[in-house]
Amino acid sequence: MKFYGEELSSRLFLGTAQYPSPAILQDAIKVSRAEVITVSLRRETTGGTGAAFWDLLRDLGCRILPNTAGCHSVQEAVTTAQMAREIFGTPWIKLEVIGHGDSLQPDVFGLVEAAKILTDDGFQVFPYTTDDLVVGEKLIDAGCEVLMPWGAPIGSGQGLRNPDALRAMRAHFPDVPLVVDAGIGRPSDAAEAMELGMDAVLLNTAVAKAGDPVQMARAMAGAVDAGRDGFQADPMERRDMAVPSTPVLGLAEFGPEFGGEFE
Repeated sequence: MKFYGEELSSRLFLGTAQYPSPAILQDAIKVSRAEVITVSLRRETTGGTGAAFWDLLRDLGCRILPNTAGCHSVQEAVTTAQMAREIFGTPWIKLEVIGHGDSLQPDVFGLVEAAKILTDDGFQVFPYTTDDLVVGEKLIDAGCEVLMPWGAPIGSGQGLRNPDALRAMRAHFPDVPLVVDAGIGRPSDAAEAMELGMDAVLLNTAVAKAGDPVQMARAMAGAVDAGRDGFQADPMERRDMAVPSTPVLGLAEFGPEFGGEFE
């Protein structure tokens, strides 16, 4: 699995916000086996707790994917991305341009505009988008080589609200890496996303706000692996009627003394 030419073995991307403590965050990332972690620029400062947090992330040895979380305009997102590149030293950026305050749904018009500006500036953009095929096409035309459709609103834990749309995206973009971003609440949600053929899952709240974040991180890692294996195994089609698993041909025949109908 490659993203902008970088090969990864883990298909679970993990966020770093809202954990009970830095130690729990560190342990959760380790057991998740995540190789990519997302970080908001707002978590970083030139000193104090921000510097300690940055030291912790570097010690983990993961690839940093800065994000523009909380940005509501193109200019805000572009400026934040440029600052993140200077701080983290990476062209990778998870691009968010929020259009709706309650659902945190992306402003897809601003998203495409910002993606074009950033790719022209040398960024490698991971756009947080909807599951709309036309928007996906526009983002690819803008220079994005990855699409990150939402499963449900950020932090909602609702799972995949429209699996048919994600299935359609997989069929429409067979060669584009697809990462389900937002809405994953349980390991079964992550497994379902992977069974649909997604290349990876990005989540944060489901782990950070669990009763035991470390155990949940381990569960999510297992679910992602199981879902991927299930997809590659080519699952059986769903059926409307029952089909016996034991063949009728060759069954024993019983006489009248055993309730049979022949002599």
